[in-house]
Amino acid sequence: MLNLRRRIAVLCAKGVSSMIRKLGRGNGSVLPGYIAWRIDPGILPAMAAMVKNKIIVVMGTNGKTTTNSMICHVLRAEGKQVLINRTGANMRNGIIAAFLLAADYKGRLDVDYACIEVDEFAAAQVLPELQPDCILLTNLFRDQIDRFGEIDIVRNRIREAVAKVPEAELVVNCDDPLSYAMAAGCGRSLTVYGIDQQVFDDISSPKVRESTFCPSCGRKMEYDFFHYGQLGIYRCPHCGWKRPLPDYKAEGIEYRGGRYQFDLDGMTIDSRAKAPYNVYNTLSAYAAIKAVNAPSDGFQAAAESFDYENRREETFFMHGARVSLCLAKNPVGFQQKISLICKDASSKDILVQINDAAQDEKDISWLWDVDFQYFNAAQAETVSVAGTRRLDMALRLRYDDIVCDLVENMECAVRRLAQNGTGNLYLIVNYSGLQDANRMLHKLQQCAAMTA
Repeated sequence: MLNLRRRIAVLCAKGVSSMIRKLGRGNGSVLPGYIAWRIDPGILPAMAAMVKNKIIVVMGTNGKTTTNSMICHVLRAEGKQVLINRTGANMRNGIIAAFLLAADYKGRLDVDYACIEVDEFAAAQVLPELQPDCILLTNLFRDQIDRFGEIDIVRNRIREAVAKVPEAELVVNCDDPLSYAMAAGCGRSLTVYGIDQQVFDDISSPKVRESTFCPSCGRKMEYDFFHYGQLGIYRCPHCGWKRPLPDYKAEGIEYRGGRYQFDLDGMTIDSRAKAPYNVYNTLSAYAAIKAVNAPSDGFQAAAESFDYENRREETFFMHGARVSLCLAKNPVGFQQKISLICKDASSKDILVQINDAAQDEKDISWLWDVDFQYFNAAQAETVSVAGTRRLDMALRLRYDDIVCDLVENMECAVRRLAQNGTGNLYLIVNYSGLQDANRMLHKLQQCAAMTA
C-alpha cells in the first residue's frame, strides 16, 4: 500500500489524465506523470516494486515501440497482466504516468510484467528507479542530432545507464557492431540475436554507415554483407574481433503474398510483417521473453496475430483509395520505408512531410544521407512535399532529378490525392507530424464512410 502522499499523487495523475482526454487535448500520457513526480519524487521506484514478476526495458534507435508492443502482446496472450507505456511516452514523466494510470485509485498495482520503452537519454535517470530485470537494445543509429549529438554520445549514455543496473540481463542485436561492442564491454552475460541470411535489398540500406571500424583495434572491418546501416555479418581481419554466433536467429526468411515467413527456434512463423525489419522486431521480442524465462509456449500464435501497424504504420481507406501512413525520422528508417514502397509494384502517389519542431530536428542534414533516387523506380505518378521544411525537402529531391509539388495544406492535399490520384497514397511524416496526420486521416476516413 502506498503512503498518503503517493495515494494523492495517484489520484491527481488520474484526474489530470481524464481531464486532458475529455478536453480533447491529447491522450494524457505525460503531464500526469510530471504532476505525480512533483508531489512525490519517489513515486516511480515505489510503483515499479509492485510488479510481481519481471520488468523488461526496450531501448534503441529504431524498432523499440513495435518490439515493446509485441512483447506485451505475447505475454498477454499467455494470460498475464502486463503494464506498457504503449503511446511511446518514453521519458520519465510518461513512464511514471503509465504506472499510475494502470493502478487503482488506492495506488495498488496488479500486474505480472511491465514492458517499458525508454528513451536513450532518459535511461541513466530512469533505469535505477525501475531496476529492470532485462534490457533489450535493438540497434544504434544516428537520430535527432540536435538532442543526441553523434552516435558515440548516445552509446556512452546507454553504457552509463546500464552500469547502474548490474543485475539486469542484457539482450542485444549482435548484427549491430555498435550495440554488441557496447554491451560486451559491460562485462556481464549477454543474450544475442541476429539474422545470418541476406534478406534486405539494396534499397533498404543507405550507403552512409554509422561505423565500419573495429571497436577493439580501430581498423576497418570486413563484411560478408550488410543488412542495412552498419548491421550485417562483420569481422576484423586485423585483431579477429567478429560478430558472435546468435543465441536466437531468424532463418529461412521468405517474402510471400506481401508478408514475411520465417523459422525461429523450431517454429515457422507466418507473420503479418510487410517489411523485413519487422522480422528483427519479432526476433528481438522472442529473445527478451526467453531471457527472463517468461511463458513462451504461445509465441508462434501470438506473433502471427500481432498487428505491426502501431499508429506509426497504419492504413486508411477513403473515397476508394488506400492511404498508408509511415513514420520516418532518421536516414536508416527513411530508407526502409522507401524499400517498402518500392515493393509495391502498382502506381502510387507519395506525399512527404518534413517538420523541424522540438521533437524533430532543426538540423535536417540527415536527409542528404537518404537515397531518394529510388523514388524514380517506385512507380510514383506524383511526389509532393509538405511541412515546415518542405523547401529543403524539395531541394534534396531535385538533386536526384525528382520533380515534386509543394503542399501548404496537408488535409487538402490528402483529400485531393485520395479522390483524384492513383488510389494508392503513401504519406511519410517525421515525428512531430505523426499525431496530427493520424488524427487527420481518422477524421477523413470517418467522413468518407459517412458520405459513401
